[in-house]
Amino acid sequence: MNLRLVYKPEHVKKPILAEIVLRKKVRLNILDAKVNSQKGELIISAPLDGEQLEDLIKAFQAEGVTVETLPRIVDIERERCTSCGACISPCPVSALSFGASYTLLLDENRCVGCRVCVDACPFRAIKMA
Repeated sequence: MNLRLVYKPEHVKKPILAEIVLRKKVRLNILDAKVNSQKGELIISAPLDGEQLEDLIKAFQAEGVTVETLPRIVDIERERCTSCGACISPCPVSALSFGASYTLLLDENRCVGCRVCVDACPFRAIKMA
């Protein structure tokens, strides 16, 4: 599950993410991060679900971090997609690739919703969900 974590200014300099990772013994992948002295915003991929995911969310919230779950970010209209690959190389997080039969694959756990693939698709087959 992808999560957006938003830190308030007073929390930006605290190692909240590191402390939660150590305390919960969970492996997280940072997909995108924008941090300055006013706020911090991270998009992370957490390989959890159910109670474990809820426990992780509550841990961040207890530290004052706003947490938003990010469901599916983009949709590929298979009827329009020709698997031309124009969206693959511009993707900054390598969320798109070719499958064994050269069909377009989307790794939703890597996708950060940057819209680069939407703009790159000449057939307008990729849309924000």
